[in-house]
Amino acid sequence: MTWNVYLSGEIHTNWREELEQGAKAAGLPVSFSAPVTNHPASDDCGVAILGEEPNKFWHDNKGANINAIRTRTLIERADVVVVRFGEKYKQWNAAFDAGYASALGKAVIIMHGADHQHALKEVDAAALAVTETPAQVVDILRYVINGELNGY
Repeated sequence: MTWNVYLSGEIHTNWREELEQGAKAAGLPVSFSAPVTNHPASDDCGVAILGEEPNKFWHDNKGANINAIRTRTLIERADVVVVRFGEKYKQWNAAFDAGYASALGKAVIIMHGADHQHALKEVDAAALAVTETPAQVVDILRYVINGELNGY
């Protein structure tokens, strides 16, 4: 079986690549998917495809709805959803993805630094695991997929 893992959250660091490289090095049977990580394309897809909007609300609404087609489809197909909260911005969309995945009964792994513990306490409570690094996520995947635990 190939496990489908959806990688949601911040787009300003290379955490996705680290996680994918770690899973490949571990020989894990996983397939990764993610939202569109080209920030300008993600923000402007609605108006680029459907036409300009003079009101910023409708500009953003068009883009959010088109992005939701991809996001919802890939989360629904995922076995595991990893949601990363970064340091630079508040990722409200990532919190929504975590809630959506949780409501669907998906296995959710949250990743963030210690400084976000209080702000994300409800999101963390809905997760099956809360991590700080891509390596920890790889270790979780190795364990749940192969039953392998480092040092045992």
